Amino acid sequence: MTARKRFEFAMSPMWRPLLFPIRATEERSVIEVDADELHVSFGIFDYHFPLDAVEDVKLSDWPIWAGVGARTNFRGVVGLVGTYVNVVEITFKEPQRVRMLVRVPCKRLFVSVEDPHEFVAALRRKVTVEAKAA
Repeated sequence: MTARKRFEFAMSPMWRPLLFPIRATEERSVIEVDADELHVSFGIFDYHFPLDAVEDVKLSDWPIWAGVGARTNFRGVVGLVGTYVNVVEITFKEPQRVRMLVRVPCKRLFVSVEDPHEFVAALRRKVTVEAKAA
């Protein structure tokens, strides 16, 4: 049995008032990597993704013009960001369906993480182990 790794969302104090309406507080915003699942909770948004659906994970950027909070372009990009730094991009093999106000496809998920390097390493380890087991 493997332990669940827990990672906190990075959230800038400057943007917290904008995150409050979706209840994206420190207590309600966490990412967990389990033996076979990626659990992403950002305020009222709560998603579970199978690890075997993850294709890649890497450090990335989130454009200022895209804004903070729960964002989407309705064409496969979803962002759950509380700051413009420490952003990680998770790419899925096939688009996942997530509910924002409506269901949208999610091929690329961007998240802001307190420890992005450790998160990328942990998720890569799990995805690699999952791929070898398949």
